Amino acid sequence: MSAVVDTVKDLVMPVLEENNFELVDLEFVKEGKNWYLRIFIDKEGGIDIEECAYVSEYLSEKLDKADPDPIPQAYFLEVSSPGAERPLKKEEDYQKALGEYIHVSLYEPIDNQKQYDGFLQSFDKEQLVLKIRIKTREKEITIDRKKIAKARLAVQI
Repeated sequence: MSAVVDTVKDLVMPVLEENNFELVDLEFVKEGKNWYLRIFIDKEGGIDIEECAYVSEYLSEKLDKADPDPIPQAYFLEVSSPGAERPLKKEEDYQKALGEYIHVSLYEPIDNQKQYDGFLQSFDKEQLVLKIRIKTREKEITIDRKKIAKARLAVQI
C-alpha cells in the first residue's frame, strides 16, 4: 500500500505545488469490501469544493494514463479538505497547532486514559505538553510522541 501512496503523491504534487495547495494527508485504505484513495488538501484561507474537484479530475486523468496501473483494483477517489479537525502529522502541523485545542489518542494509557483533549503548550521530537482540564482544575501532562496513535485539531465544547 505504501507503493500506491508514494506513486499517487508523485502524481499529485505538481498540481498542488502549482496552485499553492498543501498535501495534508494521503491514504489508501480498505473499508469493508471497498478500497478508498483519500487525499486531503488545504491552502491558506481554506480550500473550496471547486479546488477539490479540480485536483480530483487532474489526479484521475493522471492515474488513468499511468502505465503500469498503480492501483489495479477498483477504488473510490476522494479529494477533500481536512476540515476543522485536521490531523497533526508533520512537524509544521504541530507548529501551527501551538496554543490550539487538540485531541490525542494513545497506543497505551497514561494515568489510565488513552485519549486526551487539551491545549498544545509545547512539543519537540520526543514529546508534547498538553494543558488539560480535570473537572475545575488545569494540569499539564507530558506525552511521549512514540505513544501517540493519532493527533488532530479538536473543536472545544
